[in-house]
Amino acid sequence: MKLVTAFVRPEILQDVKTKLYAHDLFSMSITNVLGAGQQKGYTEAYRGVQTEVNLLKKLRLEIALPDEKVEVALQAISEAAKTGQAGDGVIFVQNIERSLRIRTGEPV
Repeated sequence: MKLVTAFVRPEILQDVKTKLYAHDLFSMSITNVLGAGQQKGYTEAYRGVQTEVNLLKKLRLEIALPDEKVEVALQAISEAAKTGQAGDGVIFVQNIERSLRIRTGEPV
């Protein structure tokens, strides 16, 4: 079993969900996060004061999957999230050593 963690732009969430749903991947956790990467942020003026904004809003998607569905999930997320611009995001894949359903105590 694997844990796929993707950091993506907030505005593409619906596209990512649609692609994942098309492959019967429904279970996911989504968190609002701030992050810095190659996008490097931007400078803005507020009431005459220049401010550098380098922590940008992103979404963190976490999906636990069987090994055989990982490539499908990676392809779906990549296709939906890609704009070709810096800041499109990043995807990590990690091994899950053990998982347990709380209600029943059975392995997931």
